[in-house]
Amino acid sequence: MNMPLQHNYFDQFRALPEANDPALYKTLLESTMAIPWKIDWATMRFVYIGPQIEPLLGWSQDSWISVEDWASRIHPEDRDNVVNFCVSQSVAGVDHEADYRALTKDKGYVWIRDVVHVVRNEAGEVESLIGFMFDISERKRIEHELLKMQKKLEALSFEDGLTGCANRRLLDERLQVEWNAARAVQRPLSLVLLDIDHFKQYNDLYGHVQGDACLVQVAGALKQIGLGTRGIFARYGGEEFALLLPETDEAEAQAIAEQCRAAVEALQIRQDHSPFAAVTVSVGVGTVIPPVDGEARHFCDAVDKLLYTAKQAGRNRVVSTFSA
Repeated sequence: MNMPLQHNYFDQFRALPEANDPALYKTLLESTMAIPWKIDWATMRFVYIGPQIEPLLGWSQDSWISVEDWASRIHPEDRDNVVNFCVSQSVAGVDHEADYRALTKDKGYVWIRDVVHVVRNEAGEVESLIGFMFDISERKRIEHELLKMQKKLEALSFEDGLTGCANRRLLDERLQVEWNAARAVQRPLSLVLLDIDHFKQYNDLYGHVQGDACLVQVAGALKQIGLGTRGIFARYGGEEFALLLPETDEAEAQAIAEQCRAAVEALQIRQDHSPFAAVTVSVGVGTVIPPVDGEARHFCDAVDKLLYTAKQAGRNRVVSTFSA
């Protein structure tokens, strides 16, 4: 907020030996980047506003007559909050500051930080308001860019860099959330784990670049499977993927798992080391209504064992709690 620095404007001018010279005082005020102003409290009219206001906002110096002019030149989305805050602070006799978008004459806007000092008379009554307006548009632009970058980094932290689907970190977080929710309402939660068959041999035969392309193709096919509004598709490990399916029973989960298996087989990605002559996946499916003393990680382990069973049984198949 830089409040101490900005409030120092008042103190610096008061401390000047020549501050009793009105002409010099005015020259000093009008040579700053900040825009000085003063409002008479009794009439709510501008006693003074610096000429710097016109180059910044386009409104002429003599068009700032009352607080109504100030209020009407605040962006509509900021106006009520800023006006109400400044009035309440001024009535209370409290120095304050506010950031808002000031409208320009050509229908644009400039970000302003208004720093306000409340002047009282000897009786302690509010007599006037004096302040400085600072153009903080560049600061706001930088803050906006940093916020966009932060959001992008947050999104990337939950995204698998190769396939563009969710990563293990997001899956683990959502699994715990959905586990707790399913336990609270005693609704089923299903998990599907898929592993590309003979993928090490695929990489050895075709190279890692082609291996990455294979992962992208498989992920692309799996992304087309409908998972509902809360379903999550994620890359679980190297060549392993996962589907988290809240409020999905055993039959529904098994049907989705079979869709996934068939979708990958339909890609017909050549795999000479596979008995199916194409890239396939083995799938494990588990469904549970979480018990009070159960843990999500134990559920994952159980589904992983079903996936292992599918591998042992010949691959390119689905093994679920129905079939295990």
